[in-house]
Amino acid sequence: LKELISVARDNDLLAAKIHELKLQLFAATNLKTCVAAVEESMRSGFGADHSVLVLFSDPEMFKDIEAGRFFLAIKRSDESLAPFGTFLNGKGPRCGQVRDTQKNFLFRGDAEEVGSVALVPLGKKSEIGFLAIGSHDADRFHPGMSIDFLARVGDLVAGALKRY
Repeated sequence: LKELISVARDNDLLAAKIHELKLQLFAATNLKTCVAAVEESMRSGFGADHSVLVLFSDPEMFKDIEAGRFFLAIKRSDESLAPFGTFLNGKGPRCGQVRDTQKNFLFRGDAEEVGSVALVPLGKKSEIGFLAIGSHDADRFHPGMSIDFLARVGDLVAGALKRY
């Protein structure tokens, strides 16, 4: 019973964080503030050790977005995305260990610090991109965990980004 209550409390906290993200996304007035809201939510709200928002588009279109290591615009046809092929054509979030090529692509100089990763598609089959959340803890994201909340975050972020 104590374990069920603990899980319920954790789920309630996650639901509150998702609601806060939703409010921040509603308040965003352009792509720049939308990306900033997602970054702030990942870092402060969800306590992500590392996160990267990958959008599929021509990088030249996003020169005004200064989100440092958090934001990456890339053409979906770019060869550096080849290691993500199975995920990009999948149906939902993936959690667990990722290949070194994937970690290096996403987290660059911080790749060695990342023990586990959640990959969250933005749109069906990651049509507009994906969100990568990295944890120092190798067991934080694992294949057996529930992905419902991650899918909701992906849906919210995708819906907000489609406005721009």
